[in-house]
Amino acid sequence: MAIKPAYVKKTGTLLMERYPNAFGQDFEHNKEVVAELTNVESKGVRNRIAGYVTRKQGQPVEA
Repeated sequence: MAIKPAYVKKTGTLLMERYPNAFGQDFEHNKEVVAELTNVESKGVRNRIAGYVTRKQGQPVEA
């Protein structure tokens, strides 16, 4: 797994904690949700955050 910049992880984790039901396993949907919930202007950063969230949504929750 590639190491993402800290701000991508931090923002993605924060969004998943605040809006747990807003995200799913579909990247395109998550990309739109990230655009709505944040003020990230960079398309690349938005896509990285959406990709990080999508990847985390597909993983089983550790107990």
